[in-house]
Amino acid sequence: MSTGGRIRRMFELIGTIAAVYVGLILVLYGCQRQLLYHPGGADVSPAEAGVPQMSEVTLTTEDGLSLLAWYAPPRQARPGYVIAYFHGNAGHLANRAGKVAPYMMSGYGVLLTAYRGYSGNPGKPEEQGLYADGRAALAFLRQQGVAPDRIVLYGESLGSGVAVQMAGETDVAAMVLEAPLTSVGAVAQEHYPWAPASLLVRDRFDSLSKIGAIATPLMVVHGEEDRIIPVHHGREMLAAAAGPKVGRFVPRAGHNDLYDFGVANDVLEFLADALPKGRE
Repeated sequence: MSTGGRIRRMFELIGTIAAVYVGLILVLYGCQRQLLYHPGGADVSPAEAGVPQMSEVTLTTEDGLSLLAWYAPPRQARPGYVIAYFHGNAGHLANRAGKVAPYMMSGYGVLLTAYRGYSGNPGKPEEQGLYADGRAALAFLRQQGVAPDRIVLYGESLGSGVAVQMAGETDVAAMVLEAPLTSVGAVAQEHYPWAPASLLVRDRFDSLSKIGAIATPLMVVHGEEDRIIPVHHGREMLAAAAGPKVGRFVPRAGHNDLYDFGVANDVLEFLADALPKGRE
């Protein structure tokens, strides 16, 4: 083959590689919400999920959606605190029943929220929509007579982005972040290092840029062996937080098994210390 032919073939190969790369980038961009959100829907009642003290309630969003949620008011033995629980990017309400049960057993109320598109709810998940869902949860609690200073925000994984946004909008009693992410862009870049992933994301959930302005008492819990949201995200969030803060970084724990390592007890201890009259 002549020199000219080899050069032409080289450029053809480079062109093919470039076309494939651009194609992969376009697929990644176009499918990003399918990659980010994994809604689950299970026709299960609270009683069937093992939390008969909870009832099905409806949250009404600012854009007119009616969302299913599960709610149990606080017991009289507690000073009226309610944990507003924002779950992660996969599954449905029943998946979290076992996680919130210890808090109800300790007397806290719990509002277990499901986003648009999850647990049979209408709509499609996206960042601003999930924030609207979070506001609907807090509005529901106000309707129940629960003041903001009696609300504890709990954000699990992607739900940490919702919790941080709500804490920036409303002065609440405390906040717990389980396996939080600094931003979707940062996580995406780690999972897709071959692409400019951080520049492609539409739903950013940029919590790291917000946490420094929030004075709410904070607990961060994260597994040292987390391969979905690496533990450095939790450490960075804790370091950047402005208010009173505590962290528990659990050796051997991954992303989904933190409660196998006694995290519920750690959260209860944090709340007992952080909340006024928390030990009464």
